[in-house]
Amino acid sequence: MTTVDLAQTQAWLADFAAAIHENAALLTDLDRQIGDADHGSNMDRGLTAVAALNADDFADTAAYLKKVGMTLVSTVGGASGPLYGTFFLRFAGALPAAADAAGLGAALRAGVEGVAARGRAEEGDKTMLDALAPALRAYDEAVGEGVRPALEAAAAAAATGRDATVPLVARKGRASYLGERSAGHQDPGATSATLLLESAARNLG
Repeated sequence: MTTVDLAQTQAWLADFAAAIHENAALLTDLDRQIGDADHGSNMDRGLTAVAALNADDFADTAAYLKKVGMTLVSTVGGASGPLYGTFFLRFAGALPAAADAAGLGAALRAGVEGVAARGRAEEGDKTMLDALAPALRAYDEAVGEGVRPALEAAAAAAATGRDATVPLVARKGRASYLGERSAGHQDPGATSATLLLESAARNLG
């Protein structure tokens, strides 16, 4: 049985930080079209702080992920800090000590539900949930195949969900102020959430 350990989890977050840094300009450009033009820079700052954390300083994976969540809340500006912070705090709270595919799925569900509650959003609102919600469904459908195949399915579904935000009219966040003009643009939050899941699929399991 494959389980997710602390070393893998730190590798996941380091990879996510690198992906955010590499795509910071893209994320900011997407946010410039429908938001405050700071999603890339904000996420890059927060994930740089996360990457500086030493997993050896934490007793277990849950403790490390809780610190990740708190670090994102305190270092990422705008709405993204509380949303990503909530994701990791809820994820950590639901993660079993030795997380197999089912245990990781339970943590993923807790994280996604936390984002929905914190953002008072749902799928179709043109937010990061448009990537996270289909990713969770895909993970659940593939969970019997193991951690890595389930995460690969989740990442693919997230990418499809991200692309599907383009024609949507935003109903939440700064983009909602644009009304119909928000259609035709890819959501930056769904884009960074897809990077999160793609990093997970590369490093966990």
